Amino acid sequence: MDLLPFDDYVRSLNRKRMSAGVVFSDAAQRVLLVEPSYKPHWDLPGGAVDAEEAPWTTAAREVREELGIDRPPGRLLVIDYLSSDDRMPEGLAFIFDGGTITGTQVDGLSITDPEILSAGLYTLDEAATKIKPSLALRLAVAMNTGPDAGPALCENGKRVAG
Repeated sequence: MDLLPFDDYVRSLNRKRMSAGVVFSDAAQRVLLVEPSYKPHWDLPGGAVDAEEAPWTTAAREVREELGIDRPPGRLLVIDYLSSDDRMPEGLAFIFDGGTITGTQVDGLSITDPEILSAGLYTLDEAATKIKPSLALRLAVAMNTGPDAGPALCENGKRVAG
């Protein structure tokens, strides 16, 4: 077997897209969703991981930009492997715990990011009607990850370990 020179090998490595989202929930286990201006489905606060940026840095940056909340994300709840489809290459989605948020805090958010039209708290059943099915699966796993558990590992939203 012939081995590639190291630089050629590095150039041949696959590149994956990544995203990082944050789950904020209230005492009734409703989750905070944002309504983007640029796509039909609602989403978790978060977004695409930029080049040379760690997913947890993305999570904090996106929450700050979208909601004006400046706090580091909590523990990692989910790592989801996303298969490629017609539009998108394969990737990884990270979901972090954002902690507790109240309805009063949500009502008081000063949303200035033009990418976000509104935000609200929704039960998992309500959220499932607003978000993409793959995110609904991932979110359900995140909300059912125990406080002492490590991150759940998923493939296309379905838990495979953790």
